[in-house]
Amino acid sequence: MRNKEKSCPICSKPQTAASKPFCSERCRDIDLNRWLSGSYAIPVRDDEDEDGGSSQRS
Repeated sequence: MRNKEKSCPICSKPQTAASKPFCSERCRDIDLNRWLSGSYAIPVRDDEDEDGGSSQRS
């Protein structure tokens, strides 16, 4: 059943069609600011350490 309304990831109010997936332009702007200021980050895995250091040049 999909009767449950999805909530805004910033303030948890119900989403609006105009600002989806947020409830308002304010929450959309807050999220954009968090990305631009570096508050959000995508984790990066350093694969070089996992291969036993074979990528080192001699």
